[in-house]
Amino acid sequence: MAHSPPFINPRSGYSPATKTFHSLRSPVPLPPVSQPLSFTSYLVSLFPDRFPSHLAFINASTGDSLSYPDLVSQIHSLASSLHSNLGISKGHVAFILSPSCLEIPILYLSLLSLGAIITPANPAATPSELSRLIDISSPTHFFATSSSSSKLPNHVTPILIDSPLFRSFLESGHSSYSSDPIEIWQSDPAAILFSSGTTGRTKAAAVSHRNIIAVIAGTRAIRPSEKDTTLLLGPMFHSMGFFMVMNNIMRQETVVVVVPSPGPMSLTISLAAKYKISQMLAVPPLVIALTQSDEAMRLKSSPLRRVICGGAPLAPEVAKRFNALFPNVELSQGYGSTEAGLISAMIGPEECCRLGSVGKLNDKIEAKIMDLGTCQALSVGQQGELYVRGPAVMIGYVGDSEANTLAFDSEGWLKTGDICYFDEDGFLYIVDRLKEMIKYKAYQVAPVELEQILHILPDIVEAAVVPYPHAVAGQIPMAFVVRRPGSNINVDDIIEFVAKQVAPYKKIRKVAFIDAIPKTPSGKILRRELASLAASGSLSKL
Repeated sequence: MAHSPPFINPRSGYSPATKTFHSLRSPVPLPPVSQPLSFTSYLVSLFPDRFPSHLAFINASTGDSLSYPDLVSQIHSLASSLHSNLGISKGHVAFILSPSCLEIPILYLSLLSLGAIITPANPAATPSELSRLIDISSPTHFFATSSSSSKLPNHVTPILIDSPLFRSFLESGHSSYSSDPIEIWQSDPAAILFSSGTTGRTKAAAVSHRNIIAVIAGTRAIRPSEKDTTLLLGPMFHSMGFFMVMNNIMRQETVVVVVPSPGPMSLTISLAAKYKISQMLAVPPLVIALTQSDEAMRLKSSPLRRVICGGAPLAPEVAKRFNALFPNVELSQGYGSTEAGLISAMIGPEECCRLGSVGKLNDKIEAKIMDLGTCQALSVGQQGELYVRGPAVMIGYVGDSEANTLAFDSEGWLKTGDICYFDEDGFLYIVDRLKEMIKYKAYQVAPVELEQILHILPDIVEAAVVPYPHAVAGQIPMAFVVRRPGSNINVDDIIEFVAKQVAPYKKIRKVAFIDAIPKTPSGKILRRELASLAASGSLSKL
């Protein structure tokens, strides 16, 4: 006798029988998993028979541009050249050290079409940091720019992306070269993406062609018919920028690339006006800056209709200020990770009004909320660690069996390390990072909650809360604060303001003023750096 599928609440997506939350988004079919297919071939297959003639990319620094026909032609030409001249083929690992530029998407997609594994790294990393990343990923080939190549080890001779040789590769290969010269399976590794390392050493997440296909397919249900001109204010070496660029290509949209990123506010505003930007990718610090800049008011009369915010939590108070200042612009928050792609997102004005949330589960994502003490699955409105499962979840960490053991449970669920809950309408809320919770006596204090309260104060530009060692309590909450220029707000003002709004154990008990909050490229606060600074007794140097 066939069993009926478990009941799923059509409002929350929760199944009481399995204690699992399900996506309620319109499903987008994936290609059969048994079908040989590279991500490049999948992406190009989504294009119309006649490639769109408008621009795919514009470099805001140089004015250089690339049309969609040229993009596809150069992908094939570069793949042909890399294969015939350098012997790059399936399984080779290409380490890429470059700021965002027009050549990077071409290089990514060419390498993926050959079955090579792309490994993008932050060009701002130090030589010692890069040496560790190279040790982890074991590259067979290197790509860099004239400005970044000196950071690579002496024994490495990279192909320079800004050299005449590379330019000849873009133009002299066979433009009709098949995007799948080698049989590539969807389960084959496609990329090694380095995690932000906010709570420890950077890890290398291996993702397959299938993983990337699932992420991009899942976004097809989000605003499927719109064509935007996007201002890309995130680096392409980071997973958020990487997936955003691939999503833009899938939609045949125009992307304006900004280097350096994000640059001064005046530059952002002028570029938005010059290129008639309708969509902007932004991390929380930029959203905060938009609410505090008089120059940003020029955006009110621009074509801008959407700001996509991700990479780190955004305080509801900041979102409220943004919505009040820009009532015709959707502030669309989302949540994802290097390891799992896009987990949730907001779609449309109604969802964007759900302040504090990061949207609803993306297509084909399953989730559980696990109790921190009992490891039992929880229900609607209950807080615990978020576990996720789906076709976008990574293969695993490269060369780190211990990290893989900690990351996955016995049923293949990925432990995100984030404390979350779902409401009765299926919206996901992030409370804080599990490893960043402050242990005050017998209580756990969420830094994000206190940061959101601090952002209510107009005299505070940025804030970060970290644990500070205490002989009796174990840890106490300490705030690092960036004051608005000219502000006279003091330590007592801040401590008193927060104390009126939280339970006694959550009170901020120590404050230090600082010029800038250290963050990752995606905008996540590097609390461990601030905690180390506080614990080292170096506060007098601030």
